[in-house]
Amino acid sequence: MRLIFMGTPDFAVKTLESLVSAGHEIAAVYTQPPRPAGRGKKERKSAVHTAAEALGLTVFTPKSMKAEPAIAEFSALEADAAVVVAYGQILPQAVLDAPKLGCLNVHASLLPRWRGAAPIHRALMAGDSVTGVCIMQMEAGLDTGPVLARTEKKISSDDTTQSLHDRLAAAGAGLINGVLKDLAAGTAVAEAQPNAGVTYAKKIEKSEARINWQESADYIDRMVRGLFPFPGAWCEIGGARVKILAGCVSPQSGEAGTVLDDNFTIACGSGAYRPMRVQKAGKEAVDTEAYLRGKPISAGMRLS
Repeated sequence: MRLIFMGTPDFAVKTLESLVSAGHEIAAVYTQPPRPAGRGKKERKSAVHTAAEALGLTVFTPKSMKAEPAIAEFSALEADAAVVVAYGQILPQAVLDAPKLGCLNVHASLLPRWRGAAPIHRALMAGDSVTGVCIMQMEAGLDTGPVLARTEKKISSDDTTQSLHDRLAAAGAGLINGVLKDLAAGTAVAEAQPNAGVTYAKKIEKSEARINWQESADYIDRMVRGLFPFPGAWCEIGGARVKILAGCVSPQSGEAGTVLDDNFTIACGSGAYRPMRVQKAGKEAVDTEAYLRGKPISAGMRLS
């Protein structure tokens, strides 16, 4: 098939590579424009942009797909379908209607649960036991279109957003070509999403990454895993911001926010949590044992 690919982050790269490997013609790749990043604030191309150039593909980076020139350019490609994976822009109806078979979205949740921007983070933080990937026929609503295929993946107790991201990216890449084959043959069946069970995965804000020790240890554990690797759950220790990158729940208990022992076990609203890997602002990530050698933390200390 003649396809347009639209995606931006690393999550989308495996799907692009899968389409190329399957022999589809990629008429063009659309991705977000390069943006300032890092300490030097130099413009950095998206993961999809870099991958597409390595594959020798034509790349477009319009600031808005709602602009008439961008819509005209997109329509002129005369694609059979567009495959969209975390592109980062709302597509107007004129774009959705341009390809002969419409636009397909590879979405990292079991729709209608976790429509929106951060389905992997939200599934982990909510304590879901299962998630997956859906291939959806796109329409004007936010992730409301009928589902053409889905695959489930179990969420384990040690999964992080990074580990789940990698598994779901591979799952989506493995699912898309079968859907395209069925669409080309006219045998694809799209099932409308049920009205029951709709939830929204709003964008992760840095402001929600601060740990509240009044929460349960189980929730704090899910929060740490759900916010790894970015933006990272954090707390203040002696006035300094420290990210908690990994840890485990402990059966100990005490007044929330109090360090219970010399191993840095911290009392929560219920239960306790022991950080296993931490990162001070501007420093390398280290195991907690190494962190404590440089900055001993005694039982009885209160965290904020």
